[in-house]
Amino acid sequence: MGDAIVLDTSALISWPLSELSGSMIVNSQVTELEKFSPTRAQIIQSLGLIISEPSRDSISEVSKIAVETGDMSGISQTDLSLVALAYSKEAILVTDDYRMQNLAERLGMEWKSVVMEGISETWDWELRCIGCGTVFDSPERPSNKKREMKECINCGSSLRLRKK
Repeated sequence: MGDAIVLDTSALISWPLSELSGSMIVNSQVTELEKFSPTRAQIIQSLGLIISEPSRDSISEVSKIAVETGDMSGISQTDLSLVALAYSKEAILVTDDYRMQNLAERLGMEWKSVVMEGISETWDWELRCIGCGTVFDSPERPSNKKREMKECINCGSSLRLRKK
């Protein structure tokens, strides 16, 4: 597909409207955008964006990599869907989210930033207890609440993502 573009919500908010037409988004972004910028959401709905969803196979493949890298601990379902959509359509992923960029790099996908510089290297993450230091496996699915890390089952302290 080559010229296809999948846009993160940051691009929907920050990019000039003339750059958005014909790009792909996922349905859950419409709700996100209505929450953050209702006026922009109304304008964007008239631009001819392609609302699409990734295949189950692409969600599965991206999820597998996100668990391996530890990115699953800090990614939302919408962001995971966007990476999977870009992966399945062989599209360019446009995002300022470092976790999404990290996954795109690991999957050999083309990506570009919205306004930030973007990552210069890929990282692996671990979920570690700040109290006792126990390292936990990455969750298999994204959290419904962004950055929700739960508590340590051993000591009750907070869990934090750390670079391996």
